[in-house]
Amino acid sequence: MTNPRPEATRPAGRVPEVWGRIPPRNKNFTGREELLGQLRDGIAGQVTAVVPHALHGLGGVGKTQMAVEYAYRFRSEYDVVWWIPADQPVLVRSSLASLAPFLGLPPATASGIEDAAKAVLEALRRGEPYESWLLIFDNADQPEDLNEIIPHGRGHVLITSRNHRWEGVVDTVAVDVFRREESLEFLQKRVPRAITAEDADRLAHELGDLPLALEQAGALQAETGMSVAEYLRLLAEHTSRLLAEGKPTEYPVSMTAAWGLSVASLNDKLPEAIALLRCCALFGPEPIPRDAFSQPRLRLSEPLAGLVRDPILLSRVIGELGRYALARLDIPNRTIQVHRLIQALVREELPPDEQRRLRDEVHLLLSGYAPSDPNQPDSWKRYSELLGHIVPAEVGRSAAAEARRLAVDIVRYLYASGDFQSARDHAESFLPRWIADSGEEHPDVLELRMEQANILRELGDYEGSSNLNLSTLEVAEKILGADDELTLRFLRGEGADLRARGDFQRALERDEQLLRRYEAKFGELDLRTVRTANNVALDYGLSSSYTRSKEVLEGAYQTCLALEANNDDKLTHLTIWSGLARSVRLCGDYSEACDLGEDAYAYSVEQFGVEHSWSLRTGRDLSIAWRRMGELDRARELAEDVHARCVRQFGLNHPDTLAAAMCLANLLRTRGDTSEAMDLAADTVRRYPRVYGPTHPYNYGCMGNLAIMHRVMDDPQSARELNEQALAGLESKLGRDHHYALTVATNLASDLAALGDYDNAGRLGRGTLRRLRAVLGDNHPMSLSCAANLSADLKALDEKEEAAALFETTKAAYTRTLGLEHPDTKVFLEGRHLDADFDPPPI
Repeated sequence: MTNPRPEATRPAGRVPEVWGRIPPRNKNFTGREELLGQLRDGIAGQVTAVVPHALHGLGGVGKTQMAVEYAYRFRSEYDVVWWIPADQPVLVRSSLASLAPFLGLPPATASGIEDAAKAVLEALRRGEPYESWLLIFDNADQPEDLNEIIPHGRGHVLITSRNHRWEGVVDTVAVDVFRREESLEFLQKRVPRAITAEDADRLAHELGDLPLALEQAGALQAETGMSVAEYLRLLAEHTSRLLAEGKPTEYPVSMTAAWGLSVASLNDKLPEAIALLRCCALFGPEPIPRDAFSQPRLRLSEPLAGLVRDPILLSRVIGELGRYALARLDIPNRTIQVHRLIQALVREELPPDEQRRLRDEVHLLLSGYAPSDPNQPDSWKRYSELLGHIVPAEVGRSAAAEARRLAVDIVRYLYASGDFQSARDHAESFLPRWIADSGEEHPDVLELRMEQANILRELGDYEGSSNLNLSTLEVAEKILGADDELTLRFLRGEGADLRARGDFQRALERDEQLLRRYEAKFGELDLRTVRTANNVALDYGLSSSYTRSKEVLEGAYQTCLALEANNDDKLTHLTIWSGLARSVRLCGDYSEACDLGEDAYAYSVEQFGVEHSWSLRTGRDLSIAWRRMGELDRARELAEDVHARCVRQFGLNHPDTLAAAMCLANLLRTRGDTSEAMDLAADTVRRYPRVYGPTHPYNYGCMGNLAIMHRVMDDPQSARELNEQALAGLESKLGRDHHYALTVATNLASDLAALGDYDNAGRLGRGTLRRLRAVLGDNHPMSLSCAANLSADLKALDEKEEAAALFETTKAAYTRTLGLEHPDTKVFLEGRHLDADFDPPPI
């Protein structure tokens, strides 16, 4: 849809279609009219490309409040207004990802945080479905932190920051303390009782016109009825004491003094409120879920334990913190938030031992609020609410069991939701402290190493994953024992690393042994066993044992169905389903593979969204199945979509992107778009060794695809040279009797025929057909392609009797399998050569 520009006339009081996470409006907001005017003139003056504006200044001057006021005052000019905490990069991506469903995109629970955030940026750039949008990045630090995540387009971006470096990057509006008249106006609003202009002026002077300090003073006087004279007397005494002690070194004296008076007054009235404030000071500055304090069974100390046990007292305490302006309450979203400056002042007053004790209790509250299984999409909302507190609360620095468990689960949540980079960053930040505290061999360290290896593998860093997995496996076997579940998981990862190195036979041997151990330890009806069986099926497929792969996956699929009532593991179900569709295709049953693949892909999109990594893999396999069936239009549309999404989400050198690129190149060649196919295939062949190393079978298989394109473009000599190189590499790595090697040999025979060397073409074709029939069977499409090509070559050699017999045998087989209307059959009947291409399966 197309929306009017923000400059267009819009109905007064119009509410944006999307209004997300904007803090409550400050009813006492005062002044700033000139600054708001500058901000509006600057931000609205951008026509096609918006230059972000930054509000900068010291803590407590009201940068965030000004951004909030701007959002409310000009909300009728926008269709989308969205608030993004920007002090931690992981929060930025998570908040962006949360916008996805409102733009008609798959949610982060389906596609993962990273993918959903990228999709949001792209939708904003295109202006679909909304052209007029406002994103507010609150409390950004370094400009380079936001370089890749500031959207471009016809919307607006507003940034608040304390970092003056923004002045050299974007247009800025500098926010200082209140002008004196603004201070006086604010105090008249904030203090319900009449306050004289003289008293207000004295108060503003003593507080340095700092908005946050004035808020504290106004709240205290409103709640206690304290006179201005009494407040100023106490403020002077408190300030003198602070200055005598050399405090504060970092914060405005006026703010510190005003805060101290508010805390002292509230402590006299309701000491439990101060206990809660001190606890909140050890959280992050982001909103704290109120339900985190509703866990009466936690092992907390008094008086916090009493608060958690008594919901009535807890509600009163939270209300008092709000009334004294020591916390901001968001009633609809059930959160409590303490300004970072107030948090810092509270922490500064706490002795180190008390800080450590409170931090331990915060870790208990956070871990108690976290759901038990971070792999389940239903739990991701709560984990996203906790994410902003993990680093500020120093969860990763604790050796307590609950904190360690939470740290690992946060990494697992980020991994499961698709934010692999943040998952890696968190794991790498936790590990040094854990190793220093507990040593390299502690089970917690080993578990986090396991998650780290999985993340590296998903990022395509196969060498890093393999090295880490292997070194940690040795430690796990020594410390935990050979049959410990964590040790077995490392062994399962070893199979994936062997596949990534191209050692398919060794991977099969290891995984078959491991499957027997899983069956013995957990039984066949266990999802851990099912996941191991899936790896064995992958190994069978990579070893040309497609029928055996299919049998294993059929058993695993039935087990998933049997366990579904008690285990809602949708991702494992999809992985097995998708693998089964692939194995059926590799067995040559293209029609059944299409049926299975369509069902699996529909399930994946429904459950996880179109951009989830497993949806993309399932979609790619479905495109291949459609191509094999000759449904080229459907196959191309899906292949192009999957490839574009992989490039956008993973970059050009990711394994999934490379596989999608080769799938698309094969399809383009099949449709006759040879030049475009050649360019894409050549680029992909150049990139593959960067991921898998120079001798991986996938490199040679894709090289064979490129050779086909050379022959199709009337360069059979180049095709022959490439295929000879590919065949030598595959034979060295896998042996001659592997499907991949026999595919290249079939194509090499076609190169020889195109060069007029029918003697060698026939000789190579005969040997290859004999091997294919032994490996895949007489009626497999690959065997039929080789037989079809050989019959044409024998005819060219004038070996009429053998050629005719092979032609009739092949025609009968095509009639029984693919049918006489299949594109392959038609090429065969016309006496032309069939091309046999290769599609890299997942590792």
